[in-house]
Amino acid sequence: MKHVVGMAALGALAAGAVWFAWPQPIAVDIATVTKGPMEVTIEDEARTRVRHVYTVSAPIAGRVLRISPPRHVGDQVIADETVVAVMQPTVPSFHDARTHEELQAALAAADAAITLAEAEIRRIDAAFAFARTELQRASALAQSGAGSRKALDQATLDVDANQAALASAKAELEVRRNERASVASRLSEPSDASSQLSRGCCIQLRAPVTGRILKIIQESEGVVQAGAPLLEIGDPLDLEIVADLLSTDAVRIRPESPVQIDGWGGPPVEGRVTRIDPAGFLKVSALGIEEQRVRTTIDFVDPPGKWSSLGHDYRVIVHVEIWKATDALTVPVAALFRTGENWAVFVARDARAHLTVVEIGRRNSRVAEVQSGLAANDRVVLHPSDRIRDSVTITERKIQ
Repeated sequence: MKHVVGMAALGALAAGAVWFAWPQPIAVDIATVTKGPMEVTIEDEARTRVRHVYTVSAPIAGRVLRISPPRHVGDQVIADETVVAVMQPTVPSFHDARTHEELQAALAAADAAITLAEAEIRRIDAAFAFARTELQRASALAQSGAGSRKALDQATLDVDANQAALASAKAELEVRRNERASVASRLSEPSDASSQLSRGCCIQLRAPVTGRILKIIQESEGVVQAGAPLLEIGDPLDLEIVADLLSTDAVRIRPESPVQIDGWGGPPVEGRVTRIDPAGFLKVSALGIEEQRVRTTIDFVDPPGKWSSLGHDYRVIVHVEIWKATDALTVPVAALFRTGENWAVFVARDARAHLTVVEIGRRNSRVAEVQSGLAANDRVVLHPSDRIRDSVTITERKIQ
């Protein structure tokens, strides 16, 4: 009896060892090959921008003043009405001692020139008075027959010549006075010029278009040079999208290609490609890789009500469609792997994984088009590990 029990125990131990040593089915994720719509897109980050941005620049070199009420980004402005900046012309700077002496000498010379011009006017005025007297005498003699016609003509000529000389002398005096004023203004101190500017005050810059302030470049009061940008104005509802795509992707895109826009915090919206630049440019990626990029412009197709919360220079994700099919046989990209030069999958059939070589066509980030090797409703293993071999026993992993 003890012998029989011992043999039974040994048999049970042997059976247990065999059971534990027997290969267990490998739990895998399984997906189904399906037929249906498929599209291939080019995906990349992009940004929005106002189509027409107007930069208000300083028309002169001067000081930008604070205005009341102050302007902020997002404020509504009206063309030719809203004052967006106020400028005061630049106060003259100090000059060195040598320049100061030169200007003082020039001022003294200008004073002397004025004195000379005034004396010349007095001389010509006296000659003019004498010429008029002589003309009266000559005219009286000519009327009485005692004087000649030639003497009368000569007296008339002298009056006209002295009158013209007097007008020329007065104009010369005005020129000298203006020259003196110019030298005196250059000789004045900055404090004196500042008080004069404050009386004449400022230049008001008004909005060139109706819209909103997008950016204030010169926020604080300060001195700027002529042409310096002060702020930018545009219409936030006049948006377009700019995507810098890889040149290898840009050559596959055509104008009017449909675009789906998402990744901006709202629902996906539709757009279309309007322009592909004919020239590329070099751009360094975040990983330090030099890439040749091409600027692509995209317009919104959906009405502004669906994307009105977007603004200037917002980040979005664009999906530009380059191919589409309504009834394509597709397999998840996660099921594909390389075997030699070919693509292959593990087909799950009869609780085993069967290595199957497939031919694929177009693909996107999720699925690939199957041209041969699979049929609809075939079940394939997703993310096959190195434990999966041809004909190995598998079981579908249960989702908990």
